[in-house]
Amino acid sequence: MKTITRILLGATLASASLLAAAADNPLSVHILDLQSGQPTAGVGVTLEQRDGQAWRALGNAVTDEQGRVRALYPAGKPISKGVYRIVFNTGEHYARLRQPTFFEQIPVEFKVDDTAQHYHIPLLLSPYGYSTYRGN
Repeated sequence: MKTITRILLGATLASASLLAAAADNPLSVHILDLQSGQPTAGVGVTLEQRDGQAWRALGNAVTDEQGRVRALYPAGKPISKGVYRIVFNTGEHYARLRQPTFFEQIPVEFKVDDTAQHYHIPLLLSPYGYSTYRGN
């Protein structure tokens, strides 16, 4: 019984730690499948920052079972003003589903002006179209 209690306590503390880290992170994403109305899990997401005329990779993640990446910006670093790009690797997702798609990748560029704000980028996805907006 003590072992089970310790495991549960450890899992609870780990979950609380992850949620706290995500709450401090300035950038999150969410993907929702428009056909099914369900979250889109397992999609690779890349974050880049414009550096002159080039893009510099800052990090990668994969959407969780709720279709979210709660902390996409590198942990422990404050976000800086500038232009960023999130690339959603949707072609890989549809290939796993054995479903055709028109968009192999969906790049979403956005500008950070206020470093004190949280930036949330939702993606509404279907095989032949998408929409995005600034969420909260």
